[in-house]
Amino acid sequence: MSTTTEAPRKKLSPRRRAQRIRWIQYAVLAAVAVAIALSANWGQIQQVFFRSDMIKATFTEGLPNAFKNTLVYTAGAFVIGLLLGTVLALMRLSSIGPYRWLATLWIEFFRGLPAIVVFIAFGLLPLAFEGLVIPFDPYGTVWVALGLVASAYMAETIRAGIQAVPKGQIEAARSLGMPAGVATRKIILPQAFRVVTPPLTNEVILLVKDSSLVYVLGLSTTGYELTKYGRDLANTNANLTPLVVAGFCYLAITLPLSILVRRMEARQKKER
Repeated sequence: MSTTTEAPRKKLSPRRRAQRIRWIQYAVLAAVAVAIALSANWGQIQQVFFRSDMIKATFTEGLPNAFKNTLVYTAGAFVIGLLLGTVLALMRLSSIGPYRWLATLWIEFFRGLPAIVVFIAFGLLPLAFEGLVIPFDPYGTVWVALGLVASAYMAETIRAGIQAVPKGQIEAARSLGMPAGVATRKIILPQAFRVVTPPLTNEVILLVKDSSLVYVLGLSTTGYELTKYGRDLANTNANLTPLVVAGFCYLAITLPLSILVRRMEARQKKER
């Protein structure tokens, strides 16, 4: 009676197993992409989303003005949000109770409200307060409304940056006789902003996208931003190409900012 012995099967190492699983995932994704590409009606897609005559009309009729308005709305709201957010962050860290309570109430209130509700409220302010005129309207209205929402988020970001500054530096400044306000302005805030610059840049990206809510204010054509301009042109021509062009314009703004954020974060990691 003869016996045969089977050679033991060689087990895959964890690295080889991970590579095999990864290649299987790639193959599945490639198969899904091919299936979608073969089943899509590319002629209809081009006609609905990428019509050449509509692309030309979108660029020539008012896109530059809408693009400029989006940038102006974003920049003004960021400045207001940054200044107010810095004050709120300092109030949140203050040893004076009412300052902390007021800052906490403000932050939780505007972080809890949808931005579109704030826009609607500011659009109705002239009805509630007769004779109220917001300077530089409609830009002023957008700056204030969007800036108030941004300030709540920026305040928490800046607060985290301030708390990241080593306490020893603050104590050293105070031991040299430097007043608290001067120490905050010259020592704490510069280091805090160095830490929070990447998150604040992310806030700019969010503000760019939130500026699309300006449509609820009922602006004239000169005040249109990208979404409102693209939607009106799409409705007029019963074609979605203008909205697609507007979407690519948003990407032209946000993608460079995203790349900048990643580079700043990588630089901070190297410095650590």
